[in-house]
Amino acid sequence: MSERRADGTWVPLAHRVPELGALELLLAVARLGSLGRAARELGISQPAASGRIRSMERQLGVALLDRSPRGSRLTEAGALVTDWARRVVEAAEAFDAGTQALRGRRDSRLTVAASMTIAEYLLPGWLIALRAARPDTAVSLLAGNSATVAERLLSGEADLGFVEGLSIPEGLDGTVIGHDRLVVVAAPGHPWARRRTPLTAAELARAPLILRERGSGTRQVLDSALSKSGGLAEPLLELASTTAVKAAVVSGAGPAVLSELAVTEELTARRLTEIHLHGIPLRRALRAVWRRSQLPTGPARDLLTLTSQPTPPL
Repeated sequence: MSERRADGTWVPLAHRVPELGALELLLAVARLGSLGRAARELGISQPAASGRIRSMERQLGVALLDRSPRGSRLTEAGALVTDWARRVVEAAEAFDAGTQALRGRRDSRLTVAASMTIAEYLLPGWLIALRAARPDTAVSLLAGNSATVAERLLSGEADLGFVEGLSIPEGLDGTVIGHDRLVVVAAPGHPWARRRTPLTAAELARAPLILRERGSGTRQVLDSALSKSGGLAEPLLELASTTAVKAAVVSGAGPAVLSELAVTEELTARRLTEIHLHGIPLRRALRAVWRRSQLPTGPARDLLTLTSQPTPPL
């Protein structure tokens, strides 16, 4: 509530009521009978405690304590103010307990939505580290393409998201947490695996590829990179997960463009061959995203912090 001054302006309640620390000090003086003992209990110096009481007396316009060498005694007005202060402090304690319960409920569960590459190859390490820091937080992971991640955040189904597209989806805020390179891969028996010259953008655009579905971050980057070369040809196959695309390529069904994170093991084992490119930008940003103007808090904030640290081995 506010009070109107004589000049018609309003004085906020916060300017008329002593701050909570001063009220707690007054209660301690009433209980202990000494300003010095009250100051020690609250962890402040006696001069600071005296200054706080004097400031409160000026604010209220009444004397609260009679000071003497034997200690401090409440005045009649001070006794009244102390009774009121006790109710204010009790209400503040109830307020604090309620907010702690809200934080506990918030911190007990975290739902993360992530696009496929991050969900499969980066998030497991981050979640293991989060589990060590917050063993009581239950985490749910919802994997999907970048468009689905945005939908889940905007609907309130997820608390924090990770995407691999070209930009931050509409309605969200975010930050870059890393970068990823897309590579063209094929089975060792594919004709491209025997090429002596790099693949051009025009050749890649004309080739039927095994692709992720529309809405995936990989598809967005590839569409953009080949837009000046006529765009993507009709897909050979269109599959809903990185794992499915990779399996199809390993089987010899055709070439694909996948995250380097997803094919490192297959390239090392020579189950896949990387096809070198010429003049095709296939680097993308990896982003953490959240609902606009709602910065991550609690376990979501902790997980976001972990993304900037080295990922522990699985």
